[in-house]
Amino acid sequence: MDKITSNSRQFSIRTFANLFGLTPATVRYYESLGLISPQRSTNKRRYFTQKDVEWMQFVLHLKNTGMSMAQLQQYVFLRSQGDETISERLELLLQTRAAFMQQQAELEQHVRILNDKIDWYQQRKRGALGEQVSFAEYLSNIGHHL
Repeated sequence: MDKITSNSRQFSIRTFANLFGLTPATVRYYESLGLISPQRSTNKRRYFTQKDVEWMQFVLHLKNTGMSMAQLQQYVFLRSQGDETISERLELLLQTRAAFMQQQAELEQHVRILNDKIDWYQQRKRGALGEQVSFAEYLSNIGHHL
């Protein structure tokens, strides 16, 4: 997500949600999980600051790496405990990165197979490969495997 900036000092829940393509209900849900902590006006209405925007950007980055809501809650809890939990937060982030890298490798494998299949069809269409060359044979010939 691109960095979001605003000259405004306070954001309503709707404006805050819109900044991230979320609904106000989703923002309330994140609040109920303790992932965000909006300020309250004198009439008890939620409002968010630029600091909240920056924090939400980070939370969504973690979520988009595949971190579960329970792991996000754990991270936020550890963060609230201060610097004495840096080691635990680091370990959680390292675990998240390892799982994300595994997912990325799997996605790259899927893309490679997709590209190989497209190439196989294109070569068949051009007549560069005969009908007798199966996709499995083609993969074997180029040193790839399913």
